[in-house]
Amino acid sequence: MTYLEDEFNSQKTGVLQTVAPITNVSLCSQAMMRAVNRPIHLPGFVCFYGPSGWGKSTAACYVQHDQDAYYIQCQEGWTRKAVLQAMARELGLAPKKTNYEITEQICKQLASSQRPLIVDEFDHLVNRGAVEMIRDIYEGSRAAILLIGEELLPDKLQRWERFHGRVLDWIPAQPADFDDCKHLVALYCREVAIGDDLLQTFLQKTKGSTRRIVVNIERARLAAMEIGETSIDLAGWGDRQIFTGEPPKRRFIS
Repeated sequence: MTYLEDEFNSQKTGVLQTVAPITNVSLCSQAMMRAVNRPIHLPGFVCFYGPSGWGKSTAACYVQHDQDAYYIQCQEGWTRKAVLQAMARELGLAPKKTNYEITEQICKQLASSQRPLIVDEFDHLVNRGAVEMIRDIYEGSRAAILLIGEELLPDKLQRWERFHGRVLDWIPAQPADFDDCKHLVALYCREVAIGDDLLQTFLQKTKGSTRRIVVNIERARLAAMEIGETSIDLAGWGDRQIFTGEPPKRRFIS
């Protein structure tokens, strides 16, 4: 094994160890595997969608490293050319001048490498009407492509029937459950034990938002450390505010 291979494997292991094995990580990983291992006559798009904060991008990060996938996260201000240039660089290519040339580069690299592609924040491309550009890349490479977006993504894609018809699987992200919360505590709060009653309250108040659950787990860790304890439950939490994403009410002083 070369130094570079050893370094890559170390980085891969490090990333995989920092992602909790929650439901959405499993759903995303299994969906990509189905697309990668599909018979060649089946379509290769997989769409993973759901509300913000449900851990979709974290799941994509896991899949990227676990399955050696290429990954780009689209930005709202990107033009079509910016998307192609970013994708080409992710594939280790020096982008050529025209969109046509860059698309050809990308297709050849995906086809020869046999590696899947993840396109995160795909809604930005849908909103710009750039969907067919991604379909062209799929048609030119036949690569497995995982598309990640918000909960209305499937409805938005119905406008493009030729694209919509090439989706192998639609995977709705799921809200976190109690087992997911336990996994998150095990990963992010190893110094402090959080009582099941407090964890259930976090789950209920955040409506299963992974991101907000993690914020509350960190607040519980800090609260326990402030009072010099190695565990905290609902009684120990007391009247502290649970983070739900809502701004606090203004208090008027008479």
